[in-house]
Amino acid sequence: MNERQKLRYSRHILLKDIGETGQEKISQSCALVIGAGGLGSAALIYLASSGVGKITIVDDDAVEIHNLQRQVIHSTGRIGLSKAESARQTLYGINPTIDVKAITERMTEDSLPELVKNADVVLDCTDNFAIRTAINRVCMKEGIPLVSGAAVGFDGQVSVYDPRKEDCPCYACLYPEDMEFKDIKAAQIGVFAPAVGLIGVLQAAEALKILAGVGQTLSGSLLLLDALAMEWTKLKVDRNPACPVCSKRNTSKKPT
Repeated sequence: MNERQKLRYSRHILLKDIGETGQEKISQSCALVIGAGGLGSAALIYLASSGVGKITIVDDDAVEIHNLQRQVIHSTGRIGLSKAESARQTLYGINPTIDVKAITERMTEDSLPELVKNADVVLDCTDNFAIRTAINRVCMKEGIPLVSGAAVGFDGQVSVYDPRKEDCPCYACLYPEDMEFKDIKAAQIGVFAPAVGLIGVLQAAEALKILAGVGQTLSGSLLLLDALAMEWTKLKVDRNPACPVCSKRNTSKKPT
């Protein structure tokens, strides 16, 4: 890092658990963020401001006026613009020293592997069960840690599924792929704007700890938010030894 970068990230560097070494790891890392809506908005802003060197944003939607209540990375002037491109512009305004790539196509299980294997961490900020399961499958196969978040109404949840750890469950351990799952959209029941922000910020926090190699993550745990009562509940999640997804995990990549 040069002197200007050291000044920009000085408050991270002052943290003994991160320091210059941890910040250097963050600056040399790549985060793949799938979804630039409410969750992605909060997560992306903190990943960029914290200096993640390369950020790839995937979202095939365009900004609409009803998004602006919670998707704080976008603005009124960008209605109609691709969310991925809108997010890219905001991130460069926050931190022009990083590399941000916007992908405006919907990801499929065929196109995901190339992106995932080139990332150091993946953040699932989507709202679709089929896409979530596909992301989980690819992350397990490629051995890349996955930070998964969800929020609707006043409720939210976040967890880390880390295939580098033998005893860590995957998303399919908690939500089997063959289960009947009805996606609930914000357009159906509404969503409390700060709830998605809280979960997205937590996703960024977990991702940054993974990249810097510090602290304990939520791997093996599910953190639940009830924003109406402002209560947090942390549940232990065990790995399913018969899980057809993580039984084929790639464990060759070890935590730093």
